[in-house]
This record gives sequence, C-alpha cells and structure tokens, in this order.
Amino acid sequence: MTKQEFLISSGLQVQVLEFWLEQRWLVPEEAAGEMHFHDIDIARAHLIRQLKDDLGANDEGIDVILHLVDQVHGLRRVLAELREGMKERQG
Repeated sequence: MTKQEFLISSGLQVQVLEFWLEQRWLVPEEAAGEMHFHDIDIARAHLIRQLKDDLGANDEGIDVILHLVDQVHGLRRVLAELREGMKERQG
C-alpha cells in the first residue's frame, strides 16, 4: 500500500509517521523511490500506539521493546528453519 493508504489505514498523522520512520520503528519497502507498506506495518503501528497510549511507554522504551520483539521474531524464524531442516534429515 502507498504512504497515503497506510496513513488512512493506520490512522496516523503525517508528522507521527515521519517521526516513526526517522526512528526506524517502521521500515517500509522502497521501490522506485516510493515507500510500500504492508499489513505487518499496520500491525506494528498499532503495537506502537498501544505501547505509547495504553501502557505509557516513552520513546526510549519503544526503541527497546521493538528491538526485543524483532529479536524474538528472528529467533522464531531461525527455530522454524532448524525444525524444517531436522524433518528433512529424518524423512
């Protein structure tokens, strides 16, 4: 989805999105000089909003939390690949 579609879907203001992009809390794909957002970016935007609005996390806290979430997802991906590799060797 385009930047404008993302803004509508996420309910974010342009300034907020620009700040989040600057902080690298959201990292959309770029092609031909244009940003392309996906459903995962919408989910991440909702998570950031919840952390800020519902839990009162500050910007430094958001940095730490998102880093940890990314590490957990990376580890889950590695474990899934290992599991698949083990299945292939067994059978």
